[in-house]
Amino acid sequence: MTAPATPATPTASAAPTGALNLSRTTATAARVLRQLRHDPRTIALMILIPCVMLFLLRYVFDGNPRTFDNIGASLLGIFPLITMFLVTSIATLRERTSGTLERLLALPLGKGDLIAGYALAFGTLAIIQSALATGLAVWFLDLDVTGSPWLLLLVALLDALLGTALGLFVSAFASSEFQAVQFMPAVIFPQLLLCGLFTPRDAMHPALEAVSDVLPMSYAVDGMNEVLKHTEMTATFVRDILIVGGCALLVLALGAATLRRRTA
Repeated sequence: MTAPATPATPTASAAPTGALNLSRTTATAARVLRQLRHDPRTIALMILIPCVMLFLLRYVFDGNPRTFDNIGASLLGIFPLITMFLVTSIATLRERTSGTLERLLALPLGKGDLIAGYALAFGTLAIIQSALATGLAVWFLDLDVTGSPWLLLLVALLDALLGTALGLFVSAFASSEFQAVQFMPAVIFPQLLLCGLFTPRDAMHPALEAVSDVLPMSYAVDGMNEVLKHTEMTATFVRDILIVGGCALLVLALGAATLRRRTA
């Protein structure tokens, strides 16, 4: 006579499913921040480089400060996006190639918790980065804006979060840090050329204008220009920040869906 089979009990290594868990997410974010604390070069790249670029740009146009006023607000959103994209994609890939990601996903930690934890950690640094860059541009470099500097800060922060989300997403498709950097021409450069920084989007070829209409950086630049020209928050500005924020959330969800344990 055989003993009745007992139902299998879940093991601790099974990844949880369902909604995000706040404690797991914050624990992941705290771990990432502790690691970054011991990497001063990465912190300097994330926090200081946008400020240095804005400082250089201001004095490149020292003889024509109006030019800095025209493009400085746009670049205030673009620089954080680019730096956060680079740092996040490389840092996440390093976690995978070192085996850290494999060990984390063997714990009761869902992919959504992991991606949200990374986004929270890098988002914290994005807040610092955006605040420093906005403060430098407005109060030290005399960037002339019609609207509230707090609205500039909001767009800069959303752009940095979008860069974080894009970096997390593309890291799933790279097998080395060099490959992660190679994604920049494919993901960032087309947006940079088509976002309206160099020429108004409605002056482009209709096909390129149509492409620019679906790129999130276009709405980041449009949002900055709304603050540059209007004293009050406009409906166009609200639309722009909702699109940028929505794109960041969508890319984070895609990053969680495509997260892999091992690099091929």
